[in-house]
Amino acid sequence: MRGWQMSDTVTRLAEIRAAIGRAERDFGRKPGSVALVAVSKTKPAEQVTEALEAGQRVFGENYVQEAKTKWPALKERFPDVELHMIGPLQSNKARDAVELFDVIQSLDRESLAKELAREIARLGRTPRLFVQVNTGEEPQKGGVMPTEVDAFLARCRDVHGLAIEGLMCIPPAEDAPSPHFGLLAKIAARNGLKGLSMGMSADYEAAIQLGATHVRVGSAIFGARG
Repeated sequence: MRGWQMSDTVTRLAEIRAAIGRAERDFGRKPGSVALVAVSKTKPAEQVTEALEAGQRVFGENYVQEAKTKWPALKERFPDVELHMIGPLQSNKARDAVELFDVIQSLDRESLAKELAREIARLGRTPRLFVQVNTGEEPQKGGVMPTEVDAFLARCRDVHGLAIEGLMCIPPAEDAPSPHFGLLAKIAARNGLKGLSMGMSADYEAAIQLGATHVRVGSAIFGARG
């Protein structure tokens, strides 16, 4: 028996959309300026379809292989979907990522930049790119260290010919998130980047207050991972 009900997903999606709208108003943001990335990792296509039928069009996945099995058929039915890669990306998966995803948020090292540039040139498809920043400087987590972001962005642009749209971060679970969001916004501003992907189910309103353009919400829409 499935552990979710159609009305649950649709209701929660509507609640999150409304909360984002309120946060935009409360914090002086332009209405519609914050994109909701519905994180559908581990969720079955049937449940994702319910969100699609409710009008959601921006989704995030963490694993290339899972996305390859789930999304090609869904994109045929809903061709205006925007699919984001938000999990760690292995360099040997760059080709699949460029073929499938519209946005790649987890660019975090030189070898991956090189492979993405190669596949973008080969395929003629240009996903929008975000650099992941390890704002908490956690050794077990991916992302460019804050002190190295400026130089990494310059190499992406000057060496690999990549256009970077923004930055992404995942604050340490034990930390208050707002200082990390503020740091990401500061790094983006000094590099002239408009995109800020920050904030998840538990803290997206704080992220909106500090300038998020994309919030990544999974469990608050689809329920806890089973």
